[in-house]
Amino acid sequence: MGGLWDEIRTALHGVWQRRWIAMAVAWAVCLAGWLVVSQIPNQYESRARIFVQLRSILPGEGIATQQEQQKDIDRVRTTLASATNLEKVVRGTDLANTVATDRDVAERVAGLQKKIKITAQQDNLFEITATADSGKLSRTIVQKLIDIFVEDNLGTIRDEASQSLQFLDQQLAQRQKALQEAEAKKADFQNRYLGSLPGTGTLAERLSAARAQLAQVNQELAAAQSGLAAVNGQMAGTSATVAGAGGGGAVAGPARARLAAIQGQLTEARARGWTDSHPDVIALKSQLSAAQGAAKREPVYSGGGGGASANPLYLSLKAMQADKSAQVAALTNRKAQIEADMAAIDDKIAGDPAAAQEQAEIDRNYQVMKAAYDKLLADREQVKLRSQAAGQADAVKFNVIDPPTAPRSPTAPNRPLLLTGVLIVGLGAGVAVAFGLSQLAGTFPTTARLEKMSGMPVIGSIGEVVTSAQTALRRKRFQMFAAATAGLVVAWVALLGLEMLQRGMSA
Repeated sequence: MGGLWDEIRTALHGVWQRRWIAMAVAWAVCLAGWLVVSQIPNQYESRARIFVQLRSILPGEGIATQQEQQKDIDRVRTTLASATNLEKVVRGTDLANTVATDRDVAERVAGLQKKIKITAQQDNLFEITATADSGKLSRTIVQKLIDIFVEDNLGTIRDEASQSLQFLDQQLAQRQKALQEAEAKKADFQNRYLGSLPGTGTLAERLSAARAQLAQVNQELAAAQSGLAAVNGQMAGTSATVAGAGGGGAVAGPARARLAAIQGQLTEARARGWTDSHPDVIALKSQLSAAQGAAKREPVYSGGGGGASANPLYLSLKAMQADKSAQVAALTNRKAQIEADMAAIDDKIAGDPAAAQEQAEIDRNYQVMKAAYDKLLADREQVKLRSQAAGQADAVKFNVIDPPTAPRSPTAPNRPLLLTGVLIVGLGAGVAVAFGLSQLAGTFPTTARLEKMSGMPVIGSIGEVVTSAQTALRRKRFQMFAAATAGLVVAWVALLGLEMLQRGMSA
């Protein structure tokens, strides 16, 4: 511990012996450093936060429109600090007073690109930061960027809507011409191949529809034939007349019995509330007219002397037999017609096997073109409606959350810290120079150092004798050194005070 203390004392003694050199170095370093710090220009930073959201003017726009809105926001984020916009900033602010040529404008734009930052804090929230040599200029730059954002964004939306309408109009004209050509081909094919064939649609669709109709008719025909057989069976077991009292009453024939049955059905239909326009009522009236004609032509039979009369059940079965027979005949004719139609379609396919394939291709092309045309037409109407809505209402929801700030003090450089750092570095440099010179000197401040360096014992030492005149001179020199040190500190305090005064005046 004693050795370490001796080393510290020796180092301090060496520095103290060269204190004027240390003070001179400290003053030189501090003056040079403070001069450099004073030449650093002040930088003022202005900030603003804006909220941007594209409004959904039309309902039901879906995920695709949301993606388009996000692309628009990303586009604004990347182009707001573009060279074109920054050139507008240069020409629209006080920076225009510092430029004379296009080269000067390019240099100012390059400088602004480094001093402007646009940060997306959230999806629709942006922070604009600008740094300039004065607080007023930095605030003006941020405000100009906000103005450019509003103008360019709204103008771009309207321009894009106009360009979209022009593009869609061109595409619609081309698709309409192609659709007309497809319709002409389809009509020509209909006239050449399908004009004489029954049904609608392609050959395969017509054949499939005919087969479905034939299956339905076969089912109805089987049911009608089954019903006719049941009626015939009942008639075989039913007597045409029944025994009754004597007399010469008239006997009704089958036609009159059918007429009575139809009249009963018509009365029952009207009792249900059916009007004369009901299909079943119209059919019953038609059957009634035919039955009335047949009843007029039928002779009237007189009852025999035995007193027998016509059996009402038999007459009813007779009428049902006539209905079933007519139904079977109609279904049979319908079946024959469908089979003939199917044969005609089969003959057409067999005669021209490529016709079915050609028709399928024509119909497929027509459907594709029609679907594309309808979609383009719907898109055009949607874009047109959006453009009209954007012209009558703001298409962008824009709010300035935090307006551009007017900075009162510079954000850079931190002069108080730099001035203090220069003072510390100057003092440290002076001490380091003095200590280095003491190490290079060939003197020995203590007897212990002499013994250590020479390797021989030191018998004794003679102390310094200081006279009163020397003491007074040393005191005067110490006062001068203290004044020089205090002057360095006073200069540091003065510079700090000047910096604070400048900040107060700028505020």
